[in-house]
Amino acid sequence: MSYRIYPVIPVPPACEDYTVKINGKIAETNTARVSAVPFNRRWPGHQRDISQSEPVQFLSLAIDEPIEFEITPKDTFDPAKLKIRPQSLGITPTVENGSIRFTLSRPAYFTVEAYGRGRALHVFADPMSQYDVDVCDENVLYFGAGEHDAGLIELKSGQTLYLDEGAVVYACIRAEDAENIKILGRGILDNSRNKEKILFEASAEGNREAIKNAKRRHTVELRYCTNVEIDGITIRDSLVYNVRPTACRDLSIKNVKIIGCWRYNSDGIDMHNCEGVRISDCFIRTFDDSICIKGFDCYYKGDVEAAVKADMYRNGMSYDTFCDTVIERCTIWNDWNKALEIGAETRAEEIRDITFRDCDLIHLTNVALDCANVDYADVHDITFRDIRVEMDEQIPRYRIQKSDNEVYENTDPDYMPYLISAIVEFHHEYSAGGTRRGKNRDIRFENISLLSPRAPRLRFKGYDETHKTENISIQNLTHNGVRVCDFSQTELDLQEFTENIAIE
Repeated sequence: MSYRIYPVIPVPPACEDYTVKINGKIAETNTARVSAVPFNRRWPGHQRDISQSEPVQFLSLAIDEPIEFEITPKDTFDPAKLKIRPQSLGITPTVENGSIRFTLSRPAYFTVEAYGRGRALHVFADPMSQYDVDVCDENVLYFGAGEHDAGLIELKSGQTLYLDEGAVVYACIRAEDAENIKILGRGILDNSRNKEKILFEASAEGNREAIKNAKRRHTVELRYCTNVEIDGITIRDSLVYNVRPTACRDLSIKNVKIIGCWRYNSDGIDMHNCEGVRISDCFIRTFDDSICIKGFDCYYKGDVEAAVKADMYRNGMSYDTFCDTVIERCTIWNDWNKALEIGAETRAEEIRDITFRDCDLIHLTNVALDCANVDYADVHDITFRDIRVEMDEQIPRYRIQKSDNEVYENTDPDYMPYLISAIVEFHHEYSAGGTRRGKNRDIRFENISLLSPRAPRLRFKGYDETHKTENISIQNLTHNGVRVCDFSQTELDLQEFTENIAIE
């Protein structure tokens, strides 16, 4: 068997921008709704207007041999502007009579972009699955092909949630104080029926309490769990975070596809004070942050510091450090905020021994590689290695929507996101009034490749003499294939309280 297309459950709105054939046979596609413009609104008490989004197609299959694609866009396109991303895959298409043809030689997650950033076709070609799951086992929660309105699924120790090919499960998943749990399969975890419950109207701009004006449930929320595996699933249309592990240990996330994020605060994988995390071979397209290493956040009622302390030291265990984490071989498309990030919330004594490596960032609007330390963590021994960043010829600038009737306009045609940013600062919201500050040190950026029409933008800032950003090493940075040897080849924003920042 060279390929297997997963069964498709049609979910409106239908999108027919592309017709896809594999080895000469029509392949059915799914639809997701994504953000069309980088326009955000800070919690006015209602969701983004649907006019700020667009439907796109995605194809889900498994392969174990080379296969031939023939993709025909619905409308006329310029073959010279056609992109298949990430470009590191080396897929070289031919265009004949309006159809795009190429060979896919191995499992990969990629996009076919005939019209620029908009109306992209997403292809999720998994390796063939080898799940050792007995669907009749009493500890297996099994969902077969078809639609299932499951609501809230609460996993207990020793349980496996299995979403089979062709399953569309409308649900949120939660586990607390659980161990040895799994979420597996090639089905779709759909969060579109998860709606916020508005508690009070909060329309005043700049009102910090507006963040607390609703109850919003994350798609997958894990708290104080140990030995967790998430493998293979596709998550579509999250209300808030797609995957939110807090104080978890020994967590593996592999071959997960995240798409359809267009609502406020729809982050990808945001983790708080975890240890022993491995994230690999995922495709993540989010509106808000994509993959974040965080301390505990600021959204507590009453005495924030007391509440954080209670969470950090629980049941005789300490959860005051984030460490021993590797994120690798992931492809990231970020529609509004940051791609690979430490922070912004950094309520932890230490955040250390974190590695991002061998990843492709294919679309951005804000920061590619970020360390935003707004609380008190000692952030150190962080490595970004073998990261490939692709920036469009023209990138729409991310903006905050100020009123209901404001329409997005891209007023800065020369805008370029930051490639690297490392700062220590007080943030009016995320610091939540905390008086302790942290520091950034011993951060390495190695073998970073940037494709862009403008020079790399870099930003470094400390807070004061004892809370610096220091010992930052940039080794083998290339811009359009040319080695960047010193800061004169960059757009550098070097602010106070920084030390020993070097390009090598």
